[in-house]
Amino acid sequence: MTTDRTPLSRTELADLLTDAAQSVSGILTAEYPTADGRSYLHPVLGALSAGPRVVGELNDQFEVFVASEPRPATPAVLFALASYASALGWLTESFAELTVSVDEICARVGTPAEPSNPAVAASGGTELDDEFDFAFSALELAAIRTAAEAAGLASGNYVEVLSQSLLAAARISDACMEISSGLLEDAAYVLDEASDQIWLGDGPKGLPTLVRSLLARMEAAE
Repeated sequence: MTTDRTPLSRTELADLLTDAAQSVSGILTAEYPTADGRSYLHPVLGALSAGPRVVGELNDQFEVFVASEPRPATPAVLFALASYASALGWLTESFAELTVSVDEICARVGTPAEPSNPAVAASGGTELDDEFDFAFSALELAAIRTAAEAAGLASGNYVEVLSQSLLAAARISDACMEISSGLLEDAAYVLDEASDQIWLGDGPKGLPTLVRSLLARMEAAE
């Protein structure tokens, strides 16, 4: 026996996308306590700790969304469904890439190069004064040496892995901001258009924001 179900209203669909956008943007402000010995991972640990939880929550909500909608779905529902699915897929892939980057950083730290020069070893690693004096102040150099010593790394190696961590953090931040922004744009579009005017086809408004962004990325990579 089948039960008739009423499709979600445009307001409910917009709320669904908006809530997802807020969850994704919350990843950017997540904090995670970082031990001094792993300070080079501080830029990514907040996102790394919050990301899987957000992905899991969005996936659960997506399953509820799909299961609750009657068939055939309205154009507004299909539009929101495509937007949500794209956001979830993009976020999942982004965190897989972040995990790989963190694994690479940890592997690099696990086999630090041994300084061959006794004078360099005594100073804690590569002489940053000669290599980076144009970029760091005396106070910054002292802070780097202190952090590197706590992590058991040469100063030069510490700067390298910290740079990799900052790059990975920038990538996941960019992804989260684009995903959140796209979801909000799609939520506004669902609210602004009558449900029978939303269509999935060619043209600038034919697809959700994130779908168009993903297609543009694919075309650029070819």
